[in-house]
Amino acid sequence: MIWYLAAVIAGYLLGSVPFGLLITRLAGLGDIRNIGSGNIGATNVLRTGRKDLALATLLLDSFKAGLAVFIMSSLSGDRNVGLVAGAVAFLGHCYPIWLGFKGGKGVATYAGLLVFASPLALAVGAPIWLGLFALTRISSLSALTAAAFVPAGAYLLGETKFAAATLLALSVLVFWTHRENIKRLLAGTEPKFGSKSK
Repeated sequence: MIWYLAAVIAGYLLGSVPFGLLITRLAGLGDIRNIGSGNIGATNVLRTGRKDLALATLLLDSFKAGLAVFIMSSLSGDRNVGLVAGAVAFLGHCYPIWLGFKGGKGVATYAGLLVFASPLALAVGAPIWLGLFALTRISSLSALTAAAFVPAGAYLLGETKFAAATLLALSVLVFWTHRENIKRLLAGTEPKFGSKSK
């Protein structure tokens, strides 16, 4: 039980670091929450026109979940503890205490978790995201579709029940954090990746 408690604490602290906000402020662009969707993730950072900052945000937001998985799995010797740490890092990213529990939407953090914690789930989600993004250039649609297929697909490929259940919970949360995107998708007004917003 102590390892799971440690996983929750470490995962949340790592996940709640708002890299998108920190990077854009250091670059002299002000508060990223005042442009576009108001989100602190890589997609909104790209709307500043700075692809380098968006890429840095994407990598760091992904790495923090992966780091949580790696550290806690290694220390505890229990993969499930690492999964919990990664899942809580996702929660920390979406609901950081430092920003009034208003953070990112969790896609990059979710992807980072898959890289370190579940290659089977990554094998399901990555081709779906890449293929749909190539066709539509709509990041949210690609992410939502991949998230929808990841839990069941990973389980069918041999992933454990615990991992599949954890991924299912995170996929549900991805849909929750993207509820405004879903409304725009249904209305046909969701912007394509790389577009700038005033």
